Amino acid sequence: MQAYGMALDLRDDPKLIARYKKEHAQVWPAVLARLREVGVTEMKIYLLGRRMFMYCETKDGFDPSKDFARSNDDPTYRKWDELMRTMQERVGEAKPGEWWAMMELVFDLNWLPHRTGPVPG
Repeated sequence: MQAYGMALDLRDDPKLIARYKKEHAQVWPAVLARLREVGVTEMKIYLLGRRMFMYCETKDGFDPSKDFARSNDDPTYRKWDELMRTMQERVGEAKPGEWWAMMELVFDLNWLPHRTGPVPG
């Protein structure tokens, strides 16, 4: 299992934010199926104001730059993605070409060093 944290903003429009939440409360079944097909096993999106944080778990060997892109090979998923992008905008920290910006993992409750002492460095 691999895990990722990603950030993205919603546009500064309360009506769009409400719509985004509504769409995700009734996400299209084909979208869920496609995410599972490409290797996503768990996905959660949290929202604070306009900032979104997505926690995602995938099968081992998942390559975010390739496998998330493969989702759009499905026309229904691509339509969903196009709709969502009308409500979203990249965070300032995103790398060129990156939509959901990859976040750095800085703490994990289950890291071994927590049990054995401080991390060197």
